[in-house]
Amino acid sequence: MTLFRTVLIAMTAILALITVAAIAKEGLDLLTPYFSAIFALTWQGQFNTDFAFYLVLSGIWMAWRAGFSRGGIALGVLAPPLGMLFFAPYLIYLIAQTSGDVRKLMMGVHAEDARRG
Repeated sequence: MTLFRTVLIAMTAILALITVAAIAKEGLDLLTPYFSAIFALTWQGQFNTDFAFYLVLSGIWMAWRAGFSRGGIALGVLAPPLGMLFFAPYLIYLIAQTSGDVRKLMMGVHAEDARRG
């Protein structure tokens, strides 16, 4: 788990630096180029669509692992627009909260049901 946490920290730091540089260079308008590539049906658009679906799936997982509670739904809504800058620190938090227990980390409120069943 230590290596995984280290990778998550590195990912967050690198992505934060790239985000700051991109904002400085191009401003805050992410959506125009993002959706323009999708509507142009280019490879960049294919990647953007694939990535968007991955982000939505990660949000659904976050909501599910919290039993679709209010907090879980809030996490699920925040995950797609915030991406890895949100997801990686959240996983670091979960690793600490679950003491590295992979079953609890991945399954959340469903972990005990899986253990029994």
